[in-house]
Amino acid sequence: MKCALCREEIAETKIHIRDECPACGRDLHICLNCEFYDANAYRQCRESIGELIQDKEKANYCDFFRAAKSDTAEIGKESDDFRKLQNLFK
Repeated sequence: MKCALCREEIAETKIHIRDECPACGRDLHICLNCEFYDANAYRQCRESIGELIQDKEKANYCDFFRAAKSDTAEIGKESDDFRKLQNLFK
C-alpha cells in the first residue's frame, strides 16, 4: 500500500492501530488508507459502518479496516464519472 498522505510505499501488509508511516510519521490505520474508503459513498465507506468517523486522517478503531492496495486510485481524487457529472451541471 501507499500512505494516503505522503504517497510513500508501505511494505507492511498488516496495519495496526498505532502504526505510523516511516516517511511522514502520520497514522496509517486511517480511513484514507482503507480499501473500503470511497469519497462518494455514504459516510465515505463502502462497508456498513455503525457511526460516522469524522476525521479520516486520524487513527481509528474500525473493525472493517483493510489496507488499500497500491494500485488503487489516489485518495481524495473524485471518480471520473462523478467529475463528468459535476461538469455537466456547471
